[in-house]
Amino acid sequence: MSGHGTPIPMTSTLSGPLSGRAEVPGDKSISHRSLILGAMAVGETRISGLLEGEDVIDTAKAMRAFGAEVTDHGGGEWSVYGVGVGGFAEPDQVIDCGNSGTGVRLIMGAMATSPISATFTGDASLNKRPMARVTDPLALFGTRSVGRSGGRLPMTIVGAADPVPVRYVVPVPSAQVKSAVLLAGLNAPGKTVVIEKEATRDHTERMLRGFGAELTVEETEEGRVITLTGRPELKPQTIAVPRDPSSAAFPVCAALIVPGSDVLVPGIGLNPTRSGLFTTLREMGADLTYENEREEGGEPVADLRARYSPDMKGIEVPPERAASMIDEYPILSVVAANATGTTMMTGVKELRVKESDRIDAMAVGLRACGVEVDEGDDWWSVEGVGAGNVAGGATCASHLDHRIAMSFLVMGMAAQKPVSVDDGSPIATSFPVFEPLMASLGASLRRDNA
Repeated sequence: MSGHGTPIPMTSTLSGPLSGRAEVPGDKSISHRSLILGAMAVGETRISGLLEGEDVIDTAKAMRAFGAEVTDHGGGEWSVYGVGVGGFAEPDQVIDCGNSGTGVRLIMGAMATSPISATFTGDASLNKRPMARVTDPLALFGTRSVGRSGGRLPMTIVGAADPVPVRYVVPVPSAQVKSAVLLAGLNAPGKTVVIEKEATRDHTERMLRGFGAELTVEETEEGRVITLTGRPELKPQTIAVPRDPSSAAFPVCAALIVPGSDVLVPGIGLNPTRSGLFTTLREMGADLTYENEREEGGEPVADLRARYSPDMKGIEVPPERAASMIDEYPILSVVAANATGTTMMTGVKELRVKESDRIDAMAVGLRACGVEVDEGDDWWSVEGVGAGNVAGGATCASHLDHRIAMSFLVMGMAAQKPVSVDDGSPIATSFPVFEPLMASLGASLRRDNA
């Protein structure tokens, strides 16, 4: 049973050439952070281009529950009237974060150093995901947490009444963990230091500076050292959210594998901590170009043009690139299936604890569609069968995971036989316009219970 209501079985079939403009939604990571930091600022923050998927809407509801005034003005235009650092009120009700691991972990961090309590829950998928990776470092500030076995939701966080600053080395590359600690550090006196051995997406650091926090980043032998001075008065901002590179991945990759395709995806954020997929695709021989490169709101942006690329080759993806493309490995595996030779992906154990075990979910579905996959705890490989040679013909389980569902639907657009997913409803969490957007490019998609 879907955690998003009635399951929506979907099928994609071999498509003709995809063409046109794919205007994907706003960046999910930046949308979450815009709402949270807007709620922690003093005064009104204006946001344009906000992703209005379920994950981000749940974060907006949570900010209201903590006392911020959050208003939807329509057309992706939102405003947040913040309550200041340390100004969160105690929520009256349980905070439901739906499917969003980013949302719940960042919000836990934001409230962890205020003298309030809050109880968090989510859908069936989120309630299986580990929270100790966040609650353990938050405990260093003086925060307490009580949840289900294995550190799972539902969970109550008791904020630290007298927080202390911390120095924390992030044990595995995780922007969510780093960001939760930094957000908690905002209301701790003195300097909070976060050290990451491998750089992860840096939207939180960029945005904290934009809101007026005192934050430095230093590259040392120990790693990337981020130092935040606590208890600033955050200043409200005007934020234009760039389009999401993780959502752009789907029309881009579809264009690369569907014969005759030529698709332009405008205004995509190309933050170097997020653009690993596009680098990887070009190394495989993809006809993928950046046009009109520019900077918007402190983030690098460009228009991406993707054309059918029948001669792509499998490569070994460097493990140090994993943090910059962790959400894109499922769709990369679909491209890899349509390439020739082996694509090896290592340093990816984080995929085991996403919305689903993404390695297992993709491996099972790819095998059912005639593609050879090998896997281990921290790696997997896909044996490409060449352009147009993926058999398809299977129904794949989405496991309540939006990226798994979209990846298999893209695969069906270039497979010999239709590819179905048992439930496409989770797609609404991150890419609510996926179906009409792909259909406008010429993709053949249908809902099987319609």
